[in-house]
This record gives sequence, structure tokens and C-alpha cells, in this order.
Amino acid sequence: MRKIAPGARIVCRDAEWLVQQVVTVEHNDALLKVTGISECVQGKEFCFLHQVEHPDRPKRRQRHQLRVLWPEETDLVTDQSSGYVHSLLFLEAQLRQTTLDPDCLYVGHRGAMDTLPYQLLPAVQALSNPRQRILIADNVGLGKTLECGILVSELIRRGRGRRILTITTKSMMEQFQQEFWHRFTIPLRRLDSQEIRKIRAQLPGNHNPFNYYDRSIISIDTLKQDREYRRFLEQARWDIIIIDEAHNVARRSRGESASLRAKLAERLSSRSDTLILLSATPHDGRPESFASLMNMLDPTALLQARFAHANEREYTKDDIRQLYIRRFKKDVLNDLKTHIPERRVVPVEADASGKEEQVFEALAQIHFQTGSKGGALFKTTVLKAILSSPIAGLETVENRINTLEKSLKERCKEAEKSKKQPSKVTEEDIHQDLSALTSLQAKLKAIAPTDFAKYQALIRLIQQELQWRGKDPEDRLVIFTGRLATLNFLREHLPSALGLPKTAIAALDGGLGDTEQMAIVRQFGQRQEPVRILIATEVASEGLNLHYLSHKLIHFDIPWSLMTLQQRNGRIDRYGQTRTPEIRYLLTRSQVAGMDEVERIIQVLLRKDEQAMLNIGDPSVFMGVFDPEAEEQIIEQVITDGTKANDFERMLDNNAQGKGEEDNDFLAWFLGEDVEDEEETAPSQVFEPRYAQFPSLFTSDFDYAAASLQNLEKVPPNLRINEGNDRLIELQFPQELQSRYERLPKELQRQETELMQLCDNPERIMREIDQARAQNTWSRVEYLWPLHPMMEWLNDRNLFRFGRQEAPAIAVSEGLKPQEVVFLFFASFPNQSGAPILTRWVSVCFEQGQYAHTESLEVTLERTQLGRKPLANRRDVHPEPLMDLRSPAVVQAKQYLQQERQQFQATLDPQLQEQLERLETLKSRHYEQLTLNLQDAEQSTSKQQQRQEAEKQRIERAFSDHRRWVKLSMTMEAEPFIKLVAVLVCDA
Repeated sequence: MRKIAPGARIVCRDAEWLVQQVVTVEHNDALLKVTGISECVQGKEFCFLHQVEHPDRPKRRQRHQLRVLWPEETDLVTDQSSGYVHSLLFLEAQLRQTTLDPDCLYVGHRGAMDTLPYQLLPAVQALSNPRQRILIADNVGLGKTLECGILVSELIRRGRGRRILTITTKSMMEQFQQEFWHRFTIPLRRLDSQEIRKIRAQLPGNHNPFNYYDRSIISIDTLKQDREYRRFLEQARWDIIIIDEAHNVARRSRGESASLRAKLAERLSSRSDTLILLSATPHDGRPESFASLMNMLDPTALLQARFAHANEREYTKDDIRQLYIRRFKKDVLNDLKTHIPERRVVPVEADASGKEEQVFEALAQIHFQTGSKGGALFKTTVLKAILSSPIAGLETVENRINTLEKSLKERCKEAEKSKKQPSKVTEEDIHQDLSALTSLQAKLKAIAPTDFAKYQALIRLIQQELQWRGKDPEDRLVIFTGRLATLNFLREHLPSALGLPKTAIAALDGGLGDTEQMAIVRQFGQRQEPVRILIATEVASEGLNLHYLSHKLIHFDIPWSLMTLQQRNGRIDRYGQTRTPEIRYLLTRSQVAGMDEVERIIQVLLRKDEQAMLNIGDPSVFMGVFDPEAEEQIIEQVITDGTKANDFERMLDNNAQGKGEEDNDFLAWFLGEDVEDEEETAPSQVFEPRYAQFPSLFTSDFDYAAASLQNLEKVPPNLRINEGNDRLIELQFPQELQSRYERLPKELQRQETELMQLCDNPERIMREIDQARAQNTWSRVEYLWPLHPMMEWLNDRNLFRFGRQEAPAIAVSEGLKPQEVVFLFFASFPNQSGAPILTRWVSVCFEQGQYAHTESLEVTLERTQLGRKPLANRRDVHPEPLMDLRSPAVVQAKQYLQQERQQFQATLDPQLQEQLERLETLKSRHYEQLTLNLQDAEQSTSKQQQRQEAEKQRIERAFSDHRRWVKLSMTMEAEPFIKLVAVLVCDA
């Protein structure tokens, strides 16, 4: 009995399977671990015992018996179709199933988008690695979702993207979903808690709901809120996992919720070979936090740094060079010149009214006795709220009054407790603060909208400077504020002040549910919706596309964080913006001593934001804390301490130049400041990706799809093919597609009588996307390219043009000598996981019944012009005389393939050995470091031993898993899978 090797195809139980692994078990039997190839079992994993399924067992029906598809047993058959169209479609479908080499782009750059060179680099970098695990950390507005889509498209085309899990924030789910479908036809089914419960109700109790949909998108908060999801997640596997806004899952010590997200992401990172993290702000200035993301991508990369430098904080670019990519707007300006116009930024000052000055004067005179540091910091908190709006200041003051009054009541109840330690804050202090706050409260209440200078400046700005009337549906405003009270004030007063109906104002804040947030964002981007102004808190500053119908953004109050400023501006100043982004900052100017200095400090922030965009890239280098909340705390302290604006600006400049008290050189290279590596981080115009197109028998996807549809056994009703400028295929939804579409997003599912429209023109598709967004729907004209579900279905149909293990004999009129016969083989060498690692097409040529030579498929297609020139099928090919050549053809193909394998193995073996040696070295150093750590720990001997044993087990598991993956993925099987696809004979 011939040995079955991984990569072989077998037929068992009336379905075709790919053998991924062969394990010897008891009684010399073989356990075959297989993955389904036939449509009904595609992607499903099973195990077969060879002796149980073997054809020698008389009780099994013939069609259920296990049979290996040996290439020399392939039946050669005649093709009765006109012009050999069935053979051409069959051969083309085989070509489109071929796994591609990693160093070229085949499809990603062809997505329905204005692809820019810099957007291709993440895919090229990831594909050059053994595993595609990468952090795409490009700055706000550069198109990280599209860069991710390019990489995922390439992986799907390579057969490594059947199952995809995408995790993002609630407000981003629909946007991400639409981008992936419209531009790359990658369908992601949206999941929430209700949908998961619905799936579980339909499945047996032991079935995993995360296996129900192959490609899905879910919010991180939905996943972390149910403990039972953990069990299901740990039992499911995906080909690709994408985590959007990945900074939300880094270990940043931000409370229980953040910790739950981090733990969930760490568990998921081991459930897929491919992991793609997306974040414009992937660090908070702490090496340990950034290291948590790097450890998700490669748990061994930072171990090497940890032990080489004896400190987890100290790692270098070389340790993680291949795990991330980060560019700023300044780095890609040459690519962006015609895609994101240069923005115009104007600060707008409003002189405080008389009543506002009274408030500022009163606040300047107050010296709070309660609160941290003698109440000085709380005074800054009140000022910050007042600078947002009087109503926000009033809310802060009243909350403090309530807190102090409650404190007085509690003191009365505890007065009888004699053992109570005396408080540093006396009742007199509290009464003094209450008196000051009550006076301030009255002055704030006295400020009417007409006395609110910044609000009046906003009205003038909108009506006079911007000349905005709200009539043009494609000219909408975004107004940001950091305070909910201010948002509510603007929502209440703006309609009458601007002469707009209340429906023209939409408000977005964190208290809304995910569906409400998505609905508001959707309305703001649709022409027919009445919304003209979107007022938003910081919940809208992260990730959302607000630039479709808007290029004007107003900061009603200024966040005391450069990172937040950058995120806000990125909503309209981003890839895809076609008009000049108009950005305005509203500031209140006071003549009160000290208050004017606060405004100058805020002006410093605005200047540094522009400086960062033009020259530096990441504005967070100025404060060096890399976290919005930490930046705000610094500003609060600067104002509380009475720091002058000039001194503050000098401090920021020193930080940016690496002269601050805290040296942040450990992330200088990551932030784009590493001048020594200028050649490595050269501008994007020098990047020239390599493109490739696999040999095809059709001039385009459109022609292949048209020929496939016209030659189906049952041609779809109402099929119309427009080969003119529109390049449009229209047809009634085929019933056979219904089962495939049932698990796609609900927005893509169609009635049986509904027409499908497919177009292969990316420019037309982009126009359709804009029109669909304006109509609050998904585009009905879908992008016709290799990844579309219709194309995948047509490929499957064409693969069954002939019976299982049958190959057509084709008579060609050019390029072959009389009595020359060419056997076309497809072959692949799998790794020990069963995934193809080396693929080749081989043409074995015979002349007058004798072996002549072996050549590549490209040479054969070039000389025969197969598919390029019409063929006349006279139906006079007799395959019987060719049968005896099958075995010698296979022998010659194997000899050629073994030579190819040896050449490839010569480059693969050193890489494998290097990886294994590296792991062993890391493991030894890890044990050494563990011993040192335990020696320094002040614990009892028994506790030390327990901890040591637990840590040893953890280390052994981590390295064992990684070593196993390295061996399985980088060890090539000795025997190839070979398939005889077609035979060419001379027409003469």
C-alpha cells in the first residue's frame, strides 16, 4: 500500500478532502487529519482512520470508501463544448486556486480605492515574514483600515483567510464592515450579545457559536462582558484575527475593564497564526505597555530583549523591527498631495463679557481650603470647566457644593466617635469653601447666552466668516466639546440662533448605545438626512469617518491634550478628504491677571499641534507621557503652579529634543525621531512594491465571470452582460447562491427575484459607494474581482466541469509539434500542518511518445496561445492512446519538483535551524532570569519553590507551543501533491 503523505487529496464518504497530517496509531493504522475541499464540507476538519475507511472493508459502499487521488490514475476525457470553453474554464479555476509566492502583491492593490504607495507597505512587510503578525500604527487619517484590507485580501487569495474575526469599538463596527465589503468584498457578519444568544439557541449545547460564521465582527466590550465567551473563544480558531483600536487592549493599568480587555486580547492572540493590530496611538510612553502589544504578536521577540538587556523596559528597534509599521503625515506627503489637501487652522478669540470677567475675578480671588494640595488643583478644575462653558462650570461648582454639604452631614453623625482621628480639614474650612462656591454659583447663573462670549463668537464664526447657512447637504459642521453639559447647551440653543430646525442638530456622546451611535454617524454622512451639525464629545474623536460631507471642524473648547487634538482633527483631515479642511479653535480671552496666562498656555498647545503635523509627526513627544489623560494632568499642574507660557513652551521643546528630565529615548525610534536611521525610514516615494499576476486564460475577471455564467448548466434568469464602458453584469440572484449568502451580513442578502449588479471598474464602484452612503444603504453595484462571493461560487462550479479525477484533452493549433503531447500538472509541497509552502505548475512534454523536456506553464501558454486565440473543437481528440503516458509524465514531473524542492529547502533549512536555536537560547536565559528574580524575592522557601515550579511550567508551555509551530510551519514534506489538470495535443 502506497504511503499517504500530507498534502494528498482523498475521497471519503462521497466528499473530497485535503490530508493535513498523518499520525501512526495502534495496529499500524494511520489517522488522517483532513480538511474538506468539496463545497458541502469546505473548511471543515475531520479525522479518518485509514483501516476503517479502506475499500477492503466489504460492508462499506463503494462511494463512501476512502480512495487516494493518485495523479497517474487520472482519466483523460474529451470536451464536447464549443471552442473548448469548458476546458478553459476548468483550467482557469485551477489557476485561481493556486497558492501564491509571498514576495509580490497580486490583488490587494486592486481594491476599490485610490491606492497610494505607502498603503501597500504593511502588506509587503507582513507577507515577507513566516507569520503575518503586525501592528499597523500609522497616524490618524492615513487609512489603516484600508491597509489592513489590502493585507487581508492578499491572505485570502493565498488560501489563508477563510475564517476571520474582527474586533473593534461599538461605534466603529458598521464603518469597518462597510469598508471591508465595498472596497474588498470581504463580508463580516456583525455580532452582538443578542445575535450570539440567537446562534446558541439554534445549536446543540456542545457546539461553539463562534464557529457559526466564518467571518464576523464584534465589539471588544461585547466579548469581555460574558465569562462564558472565554471558553468558546479558547476552543475556536481563525485564520486571521484583527483588533482595531488596539491601544484599548494594551496593558495600561487602567482599572478592571481595561484589564479584562487586555486579558481577552492575549487569549485571542494564540487562536490564529495571523494577527493584525491597528492603532494610531499604540503606546502610552511606558515600554511595558507597548511590550504587551508586541508580546501578542510574538511572545519570544521581547523575551530576547528582556534577557539580552536584563530589563524588560530596554528593547530596541531590532527586537521588533518586523512586527510594526508606523508613518506620520509628514512621512507620506508626496503620496498625499492630491488626496488630503493641506488644512487651514485659525484660532478665534472671544473677549470675555462683563459677567464672565466677574466670574474670572471671583475665581482668581478664591483660595479653596479643601481638596488636594490645599484646593489649588480643584481651582484649576473649575477654571477648565468654565472655559468650556458657564453651564459646565456651574455643574462642576454645584457638584462640589453637594459633596461638601454631604461631608458636613457625615461629620455630624460621627461627632460622637471619640477615637476618630482629627481631620486636617476643619468644618470652618468647609464652610469657607461653601461660601465661596455659592457666590461663584450665583455669578455663573447670571451669565445668559447673550453674555456667553465664546458662544456668540461661534454664531459669528458660522454665519459671517464661514458664510455657512446649512442649506448645502454636502457642507456640514463638526463641533467638538469635552463636556456633556456644554454639548447639551449647544444642542438646545444653536437651532434658534442659526435658524435651523432641531432635526438639523445631532449630538454624539458616550452615554448612547452602539446602535444609536452608529445611526447618528450614518445620518451625518448621508445627503438626504436633515442633519447639518454634529456636536460631539470625545467619543467621536477616535476612528470615525466624518469627512464624507464635512470639511469644517470647530473646537468649541480646547482639550488640554495634544493627542486628543490630533484625534479630533483626524475626523475630517484624513485620507479621502477632497476639500481643504477648515479647522477653528475657539478661545476665551480675559483681562483678569493670571487668566490671560492660561489662554497663552493653550495657544502654546495649538502651536505645538501644528508643529508636530508639519515637522515631527507624533505631538505626544512634547509632553512625553503618550496618554491623553496624563497630558491633561500635566497642563492642570502647569496652570495650578502658575507656570508662565514661555517657560511651558520651553519645557515642551526640550522634551521634543530629548532634553527633558525623563529621557524617552526608548521610543524615539518608534516616534519617528531616530535621525540615524533616516535611510531606513525614507519617504514613501522610494518604495516600489512588486506586483505580479498569475497566468490567466482570460483577459479580465469580467470576461471570466461572463463566460462562466453563460456556460452554466442552468443560466441565471435575466442575465445581461454589458461589455461597454459600464462593464456591468446583471442577473437574477441564483438560487444555488442562497445558502452561501445566508451567513453573510444581512445587508447583502437578497430575495430570489432580486437582481444582482456586478462591475469590475473600481472608479464606478467608488461612485456607487458615495451614492449608497447618501441613501442610507449599502451599494447595490458590487465589485467584481477575485474575492467576490460570486467569483468564488463560479470557481467551484468550474472545478466540476469534469468529473472527479478527470482531466480534459485539448487540441491546440499553435506552438506544438506534430505528435507532441503536453501534460499540465499542478503541484505543491505542504508543510507539516498541511498548508502549501511551495507550489509549482509543470508542463511535461512528449514527442512521438517519448519524453522530450519539462517547462514552466508560462512557456507553454506563450507558445500555444491557449486562451488568447480561439480554438476550434472538432471533437476528434481520442485520449485513449495518451493513457500510457500518464505514469512517465508523473515520474518526470516528480523529478523536476524534487529539484525545485532541494533549491527551496536549501534556503529554508538555515531559517528553521536559526529559529530553533534562538528559541533554545531564549528559554535558557528565561530560566536564568527566573532564578535571579526568585533569589531577590523576599519569600519563604516553600513559596519560592511553588512560584518557581509554576513559572517553569509557563515557560515550558510557551516555548513548546512556539517550537511546535516553527517545526510544523517550516518543515516541508518530502512528497508533493500532484494533480494532472489537462493534456494538450497538436491539432494537426
